[in-house]
Amino acid sequence: MSENKSKNIVWHESRVDRKTRGEIFKQTGATLWFTGLSGSGKSTLAFTLEHLLIHKGYNSYVLDGDNIRHGLNSNLGFSDSDREENIRRVGEVSKLFADSGTIILSSFISPFSQDRQLVREIHEKNELPFIEIYLDTPLSTCEERDPKNLYAKARRGEIKNFTGIDSPYEVPTNPELIISSANSPEVSANTIFDYLVDQQILDLPE
Repeated sequence: MSENKSKNIVWHESRVDRKTRGEIFKQTGATLWFTGLSGSGKSTLAFTLEHLLIHKGYNSYVLDGDNIRHGLNSNLGFSDSDREENIRRVGEVSKLFADSGTIILSSFISPFSQDRQLVREIHEKNELPFIEIYLDTPLSTCEERDPKNLYAKARRGEIKNFTGIDSPYEVPTNPELIISSANSPEVSANTIFDYLVDQQILDLPE
């Protein structure tokens, strides 16, 4: 990170406030943060939920860990410091999406509690809803799935600092939702949808 940060910057407020956006979009902008091991089903669930929300008329978008590393975070590796910066950047982008009135679905392993807490605090500071969703999928199940053959490579030593093998995953202690691997993505997506309605993030049509 550069130490020569510009001091000649000013935050410009939008002429459209959140209340107005909410009334027009029939939803409150929020970040849903999907965390769990590689292969736990984060992206599958996020994209399933996005499909459900869009087809019900709500504005939603998925930020996927792999997709983000193709562009915004293509200059970051998988060291602890790079993982921290990866999550910080995504946290800031998620905040902007949520502020726009979008239901943003951020799918990232985000293995460290302090990094997830930082993202939560970014949202709380800006009075934006932050919903942590932990996919409780056992390591053995993730390894059996291994859709990208990453666990096999990590076991052979071909991938270093791989979460769950030679780098730790810190399980969330108080997430808003815990999703069991026993449920299908469709069932879990509907569970989350109902939660968003209960929390008045979504307004159901009359």
